[in-house]
Amino acid sequence: MSEAWDRAAAGWNAQAPLIRDWLREPTRLMLEAAQVTLGARVIDVAAGAGDQTLDIAQRVGPRGQVLAIDSSAAILRLAADRARQAGHGHVKVLVADAQRLQLDGAGFDAAVCRLGLMFCATPLDALQGIRAALRPGGCFSGLVFAAPEHNPCLCLQVAVARRHAGMKPASHDELCRPGGLMSVGSPTLLSSLLQSAGFADVALRPIDAPVLLPSVDHYVEFLKTAASPIIELLAPLTEAERQAAWHDMRRQLDAYTTSTGWVGPKALLLFSAQVPCG
Repeated sequence: MSEAWDRAAAGWNAQAPLIRDWLREPTRLMLEAAQVTLGARVIDVAAGAGDQTLDIAQRVGPRGQVLAIDSSAAILRLAADRARQAGHGHVKVLVADAQRLQLDGAGFDAAVCRLGLMFCATPLDALQGIRAALRPGGCFSGLVFAAPEHNPCLCLQVAVARRHAGMKPASHDELCRPGGLMSVGSPTLLSSLLQSAGFADVALRPIDAPVLLPSVDHYVEFLKTAASPIIELLAPLTEAERQAAWHDMRRQLDAYTTSTGWVGPKALLLFSAQVPCG
């Protein structure tokens, strides 16, 4: 997985404005739920290119501390560069697998994980590691994609990519397989994982987060450059076969074109929890 994101790092960074516009409000809600405030020490798990890392750094101020963590060294270098350019000297980075954090007893005040937990093949390990890194009373919040039945646009992308890659259509269980885009989208499963990891006061909230773009072509370009799971499915194909897949995907995604632009439905789950004080 880290190698795949290394390959997609430059594309993900190039699409930062699109991603920021798309996730602006969900990110604000996540940071509020995690109680990211002035002077706090915060872990940003699966930080990626650091978009939300900058928001955290702004909220905690220079007296706070932000530790941005990602398994991809290439994408984390982009986060470090962006923090440095913004003058946030209180942001540090750590290349690490979220499922093996090894930050027990670090006593952080808060942790966030924006669209990263679902890529963990063993999400319970990641959650236990995050809990161990927080102080008693510390807060954790994150965003994941909701279940397949709430994400027809994501399902369409995966279906087209799999078909062109010569794979059978994915069943619901396959779409929810650990490590996949919608693997922790079930509220029952996510709540159970958080509780099993030792968190209390678990709260879940569905978030409607459509992608709003001028045209379907803008979205297909995003997929081509930054959507690592789709890129990896199509990687074994010849150039001509890949172009055919993208053409097919564009044709089907055009169904979401409206009179005012392209509106791609995306459903997220916002979760929050707390480390017990006792």
